Amino acid sequence: MGKPEFGFGVHLILDGYGCDRAALQDISKIYNFLDNYPSQMDMTKIMPPYVFRYNGLVPEDWGVSGFVLIAESHISIHTFPDKQYLSIDMFSCKPFDTDVAVRTIKGYFDIQKHEAKVLDRGQEFPNTIRESAQVVRMDRMLKQRH
Repeated sequence: MGKPEFGFGVHLILDGYGCDRAALQDISKIYNFLDNYPSQMDMTKIMPPYVFRYNGLVPEDWGVSGFVLIAESHISIHTFPDKQYLSIDMFSCKPFDTDVAVRTIKGYFDIQKHEAKVLDRGQEFPNTIRESAQVVRMDRMLKQRH
């Protein structure tokens, strides 16, 4: 997958329902997912994952949250074991196969039902110096007209 001339990156937003409760509360499993999945996506992890248990004001809202920075952006996860729910965000300036990511995550957390949204972020972000110069020239021309 080559990078197009414009566009910053892909943002996968995944909500999982009916997940394996044990997986959602397993800090080591979530840490390992965040630690290993960037390389499976051919991404560059730039820090170890940060994973912690959260106890909310509402007792059943406790869960595990985690985050890993990758050179290409980030992956974050929030789980709610009592509700068998998780949310994951994957944002990358490097293209990745979102269908493969969804299948992998579904299998890892035994997701029974899911909602996935894919956003193309920064659609006007120029990826080459030549295109950047053209965007700047066009902006300047438009400003001179006003």
